[in-house]
Amino acid sequence: MDPEDLQVVSSLAQDAIFPITEMTWRAAERRFAILINRFRWEDQGRDRHAPERVQSLLVIDNVLRVASQGIDRNDRDTVLSLLSVTFEPGEEGSGHLILTLAGDGAIRLEIEALDVTLKDVTRPYRAPSGKVPDHS
Repeated sequence: MDPEDLQVVSSLAQDAIFPITEMTWRAAERRFAILINRFRWEDQGRDRHAPERVQSLLVIDNVLRVASQGIDRNDRDTVLSLLSVTFEPGEEGSGHLILTLAGDGAIRLEIEALDVTLKDVTRPYRAPSGKVPDHS
């Protein structure tokens, strides 16, 4: 995957929500994963039915370290909202993947190489709010 592909993943994952308990860091496997409830931005049928979300796995491989700021990882009731996924390149394909969260939070992954997967794992369901996320 390259930074241009990552822009597509970021746009599909924008406004995803997830409980803090759905983040998993497996250091031995060098894998960081989140089970997210993403808004279906690509759905062209919203005018015929209510807005939808779908549960998806956001998986980042080749992760060397994980750090966060602006979130209390001990508060198991926290629900986070993902705003964007960006890449800050380093040397020879390495760098940092930044998951920017609403409310000034962020997760920073030091990666050896860019390898991100977004996979839907459930059927779409009606968005509980019944609304499209608003960025105004």
